[in-house]
Amino acid sequence: MHELIQNRIVVKVGTSTLTHDSGTINFRSFDNLARVLSDIQNLGYEVILVSSGAIAVGQNKLRLDARPTELRMKQAAAAVGQCELMHLYDKFFVEYGKVVGQILLTGDDIEQPSRKQNLINTFDSLLEMGIIPIVNENDSVSSAEIESEQKIFGDNDMLSAIVAELCRANILVLLSDIDGLYESDPRENPNARLIREIRILDDDIRTLAGGAGSARGTGGMITKLAAAERVMNAGINMVISNGSRPEALYDIMEGNNVGTLFVGRR
Repeated sequence: MHELIQNRIVVKVGTSTLTHDSGTINFRSFDNLARVLSDIQNLGYEVILVSSGAIAVGQNKLRLDARPTELRMKQAAAAVGQCELMHLYDKFFVEYGKVVGQILLTGDDIEQPSRKQNLINTFDSLLEMGIIPIVNENDSVSSAEIESEQKIFGDNDMLSAIVAELCRANILVLLSDIDGLYESDPRENPNARLIREIRILDDDIRTLAGGAGSARGTGGMITKLAAAERVMNAGINMVISNGSRPEALYDIMEGNNVGTLFVGRR
């Protein structure tokens, strides 16, 4: 197990945080996220952002009435949306004096040793220069995330876990449309209890995961638990927190109780 870099954090944001229920862009979320992550970096942390949203933003840009169903149209929407997504991030981060860089990944980038090492070198170089890398799967080339809602490896929750492991981050934070892992679905049971800390991810915990999340995203609690298992095995902590309150990142960095903490095995 490689030694973790204590001040390095990976934050993953989902489509449901970046867009409204109508599918239009949530500018307030983009601004709040950029402000908090910029300030977190000012506190001395190295920040990597894994962002979903390319297809949803592309759908909005192309004025499509619904999310495309054909793979080729999804990939076309992703190509347009990724451009717009980076334009938005660049626009909001520059307001807080930050420079961002884009990294688009496919499975081959992780699996081939030489490409993997080049990728690690790129991340390290960007972070050394104070640049915030913004990572997404290269949906225009790779269909792993978008061709199947049940293909866990292709989900950006798992992508963020892979990035956290690759970059030797100390913590991964998943900003979702829910406060954390509950003992039952809080959308169906208003008295559902939030689980604050998980040290062992066993079958009892897995049974608490339901299906997919919001209609605009591809992930759900199942993919988040898969991501948690990967980073826990690498000794990395993971937190699931609500993306509508990115300010919670300050508390997370200070070790306060926010959302659900999955404790890495060290």
